[in-house]
Order: sequence, then C-alpha cells, then structure tokens
Amino acid sequence: MQSSLLSLPQQHAPEVMQYAPEPPLAASYPSSTVELGDLKRILVRRRFLILATAALLTLGALLYGLFTPALYSSVAEIIVDPQDLQVVTNDVNPSRVPPDGGITMVESQVAVVQSSGVLLRAIAATNLTEDPEFNGQGGLLSRLLGGVLGSGSAETDKAGKTLDALRRRLAVKRADKVLVLDVIVTAKSADKAAKLANAIAQAYLADQASARAKMATDASDSITARLDEQRKRVQRAENAVEAYRSANNMVMAAGNLVSDQELTEINTQLAAAQSRTATLKAQVDQLRRSGGAPDATSEAMRSAVISSLRAQEATLVDQVSQLGTELGPRHPSMMAAQQQLRDTRALIARELGRIAAAAETDYERALANQQALEAKVAGMKSKSLDTDQASVKLRELQRDLEAVRSVYATYLQRAQETREQVNVDSTNARIISDAMPALKKSWPPLLLLVFGAFFGGLGLGTGMALIAEYSSPTVLSSAQMQSAIDAPVVGVLPAKSARRRWWPFGGAAAPAGQKMDAVAGLALRRLFSSSRRPPNWPLVPSILVTSAPEDAAQRGRVARLLANAAAARGSRVLFIDTNNAGGSQKEPQPGLLDVLRGEYAFEALSQYAPGSNVALLGKGRPKAAFSEAQGVYFTQHMLAQASRNFELVVVDGGALADNLNASPLVAMVDEIVLVATLNATPMRDVTAASQAISVMGRLPTGALLVDEAA
Repeated sequence: MQSSLLSLPQQHAPEVMQYAPEPPLAASYPSSTVELGDLKRILVRRRFLILATAALLTLGALLYGLFTPALYSSVAEIIVDPQDLQVVTNDVNPSRVPPDGGITMVESQVAVVQSSGVLLRAIAATNLTEDPEFNGQGGLLSRLLGGVLGSGSAETDKAGKTLDALRRRLAVKRADKVLVLDVIVTAKSADKAAKLANAIAQAYLADQASARAKMATDASDSITARLDEQRKRVQRAENAVEAYRSANNMVMAAGNLVSDQELTEINTQLAAAQSRTATLKAQVDQLRRSGGAPDATSEAMRSAVISSLRAQEATLVDQVSQLGTELGPRHPSMMAAQQQLRDTRALIARELGRIAAAAETDYERALANQQALEAKVAGMKSKSLDTDQASVKLRELQRDLEAVRSVYATYLQRAQETREQVNVDSTNARIISDAMPALKKSWPPLLLLVFGAFFGGLGLGTGMALIAEYSSPTVLSSAQMQSAIDAPVVGVLPAKSARRRWWPFGGAAAPAGQKMDAVAGLALRRLFSSSRRPPNWPLVPSILVTSAPEDAAQRGRVARLLANAAAARGSRVLFIDTNNAGGSQKEPQPGLLDVLRGEYAFEALSQYAPGSNVALLGKGRPKAAFSEAQGVYFTQHMLAQASRNFELVVVDGGALADNLNASPLVAMVDEIVLVATLNATPMRDVTAASQAISVMGRLPTGALLVDEAA
C-alpha cells in the first residue's frame, strides 16, 4: 500500500541517465536577525551563565556584608536664616534677603560646611588626628603605603589624611525648599559619628562668627588706616585757612571776620545816630517854628521843671487875684505875690530858653556824631571791598575744610562702629537638632546589597549572554533560518522525549512522540507538495538529511523520524545511513559505498527492520575511492532500482562539509533538508553547511529545526 503523499509512477530506471533534478528556484525571504521574541531562547540556553553570574555577585555581596565592619550615621540639623540679626543699624554685613528667598545663599553654605576651615576646626576640637580610623594609620598596608608615598612632615601628612578621611565620611544635604542643612557623618562607632556631627555643626557656627568678626576687624583696620590720612587732610586744610587769614590780615571772632563785625556794629551805630539826629532836628525845627511861645513845644510839656513852675504860676495867679479882691493893689502882700508871680514867669522863660538851647546843642552834637560815623563807615567800606576779594578764596578754603572735616567725622564714627561690631555676632544660624547616636547601622545594608547583587547579577548575566549571543549567533527562529539558507523551514520538532523509542524502527509510539510524528508527516507533505520532479520520473522520491557536525545526534534522529513517519502511513521506506558501517562487527559490512563503487546491488544489501516497513542500508566499507561520475551513475541506478520496492528513500547524509562520499547523493536526491537546533546551532555552521551543499551543485530545499525548549 502506497502513501498518497509519495505515490509516483514506478518504472525501471535506464542503465545510464545524465539528468539530475534542477535546483529549486530561489525563494525570497526577509532577512532576519535576533528579535525580541528570541530573547527567551537566548536566556534559557545561557541560563547557567546568568545564574552563575547572579550567584557569584550575590555571594560576593553576602560576604562583603558579613565581613565588612559596620558603619553608623548621625545627623545634626542647622537652620540658616538668610536675614541676619539686626544688631546695629549700620552693620558691616547688611541684612538683605535675595529675590529667591535666600535659597542660593543657603545652598552655598553646603560648601562652607564642607570647607577645610570648618573641618579643621572640628578635627582640632575632637582631636581626630589621633584616631586610627581617620588618620590613615589603621592598618599595616596603610602604614606601608604612607611610608612609601607620603611626603612632607608627619603632622602635616596626618592632618591631610584625617581631613580627606573626614570628607569621605561627611555628607551635607539640603532638602528642597527648606533652609535646613543636614550634616551627616558616618563612622564605625555610633557615639563617634554623633560627636563628629555635632563638632562640625559647632565648628560651622564658630567659623561664621569668626568670619564676620574678621570682616568687621578688617573693615575697622582699613577705616582706621584711612583716619590718619583724613586727619592730615583736615590739618592741611585748617593750616591753609589760617595762613590765608594771616596773610590777608583777616582776624576771625566767633566764626566771622572782625572787620565785618566792626562794620556791622558801626552801621548799627550810624543808623541810631541818624535816627537821633533826625529826631533832634525835628525838635529844633519845632522850637524855631514856635517863635515866642516855646512853652508849646513837646519838650516843654514833658519838662518836669516847667510843669512845676507852671503849677507855681497858677497858684500865684490865684493868690494875686484873691489878694487883689481882699487887700487892694497897693497892699504889700499883694505886691509881694505879684513879685513872686513875675519871678516865677521869669524862671519859666529862662527854663524854656535853656530847653531850646539844649535842643540846639543836642542836635549839633548828634549831627557831628552822625557825620563822624558816616566818615568811619565810608573808610571801612573801602577797606571791606579789599577784604571781600580775599574772602572769596577764604570761603573756598573754608568749604574744603568743612568737607574734609565731614569726611573725617564720618570715618571716625564708622571706625568706632566697626570696632564695636567685632564683638557682636549677627549670624542668624543655630543648631535645631543635635546628632544622636544611631541605633541601627547604616552600612552595609545586607538585605539591600544581596537583593541588589542578585538582580544586578541577573542583569549582568543577561547582558553577558546577549553579548555572547551576538558575538557568536545561533539559530533562533524559523525566519532567521530561512533568511540564512534561502529555503523554507518545513517544521519545528520538539526535543527528544526520554520515553520515546526511536531505534530500531517500528513499535508503538509513546504519547509524547505523537506530536513529533505529526510534525514529521507535515514536513514530508510540505516537501513534496511543491516538488519539481518531471512527470513519470523513474527515480524513487528521495530526501537527504544533513546538518552541522555538532548536530549529528539531532540529524540522525530527524532522519529516522521522517522515515518512521512515512512508514507509519503505509509507505515502504529505504533508510540509508552514511555514518553507520552497517553492523556491530569489527569488520564493516557492505553498504552504500560498495553500491556506489558498483560492487554490490543494493537489493542484496538492504534489510528490513523487524516489524517495520523500513529497510536499512549502512555506510559500507570505505576501502577504495570512486570517481564523481561513477558515484552519480550508480546513485541513479540505485534510485531507479529502489523505485520497484520503495516509495521513499531517506538518507542520513551526515555533515556534508566532512562527508564527501555523499556528494553523488546530493546531486541526485529530490530534497535536501538541513537540520539545526534552535538556540544551539551556530549560524556560522549553518552557513558552512549551506555552502558545502552549494559547492556540490545544489541548494538546500528546506530545513527542519529542533526546539529543545519544547
């Protein structure tokens, strides 16, 4: 019974045939390289490298965590207010808040805390240069390296090493949008870490106070140094003013020139004299106008003597009138009273004359005084004009003097202020949280290290696996195989099951092998469904299975699987193994090579396996070589004869690059199937096998892949 897959007309082959099947037309397949979907195959194949890398890193991290001395971290917190304390109004360090709220200024304090000045203060305060953990004298290797590489004095070298060690153990951080600095110190002792953190915080505050005091001292010294120069400038200006006054006879009193003061006083006297003269002249003019009645003048009215005499006159007039009525005009009393009246009136007249004469005299004296003062003022005015010309430069010198005095006074006041600010700390920074000894170690974090090393090892191992894969790529997918050999992949077989019995042929297939049988059957159908065999071609359908040398086991398995799959469907199959000598005897049995040399007919050598439709033909005895033409002739003859009893010939052609005896078979078989193992067969071996087939005049017509992960 023949299989529908392999049913072809069975005819006798001619004695000699020069025709060989044409090479298959080249198909166009898209080029393919390693794709993301192939990553699983790479990782599975190189899992031992990945796991070993992860295990080594994890073990190293574990050993490091177990044997590394524990470190403890303590934190001291410092708040820095960008607006300093306003202790004095005119401070050397003005308190101004930047537009960014002081964030930039506080951020710069991070570098200040880590500066050498602050750290050296902390080192001196804690005597850290004597601590072996920080002074570089902790181990024998450190001492040896220090002796070989060290330079400079021992104390300087020790201080430098301590400073470098402290910097490595120090971290100063500022959280976002806050003005608080975290001073973090790590040491082997929790108490030591807390002590150092507090010492650095205190050293920072002391450094800031010292820096501000130094700034105030420098400013005071600078201003004081300028005071001597300013004092000399004042002295020079004063000497210039005094010398100019002396040269120009410009005597000063109460800040003004004496000549100016005299001129002012004389002007005042002249004004008073002119007023008095005018008043006296008015009196004289009045007296002169009164003529015979000077008693009507205001001076007479104001005179006490005149008033007394007028009163006496009025009394005597009354007395005379009374006596004239009582005693008569001739009475002595009457005559005495009249005489008294006449005497009183004479006294009044003399007094009025004296008043008029006095007024004239006062007027003349006032006029003379006025004229004298006017003459004196005229003389002083002439002298003042000369003085005013000299005063122009004097005022200029005085202005210079006042300006220099003002600058000198400002310098003197500022020097006193800055001198007082030396002892005033206006820094608005303070420690808000002292460092406390840590309860848990900060390094090494064993769990984190182990997890990090494990996953880092997985990542590193994956990277190494990918690098190894890209440096020596293997067959990863059907598309990649098709692109490499320019032929279709007709099937992907799962890996060999431990329960599957492949040899000898026959027997019931285990359930695990049913899938492989189905794949092999479909592969046969794909191979011959597009066959280019001429009609009534007399040779039996044939398949040659080849592979790279390292895939020999998979190649033999696939060849037997194809033969067994065809036999399971009722086809009689001839299985030719070019790698098997044909028996377990020490002396090789006759086989394929004997047939190709024409020494034996293959019907005499082929043997059916017990209980199977598969006949076997071994490699034979490689005792003598044969020519290419001879091998092709007898191959045609063998395939023609085989068509009488078989529907399919399956040839395990071995690695064609190493098996030149299979060259006649390559020229005459219908299909050449290249076997490769996914994620195991190097692409260079696939290329070498394909090139070997090409050298023999053919191209691969298909490929079968073995998936070890299936």
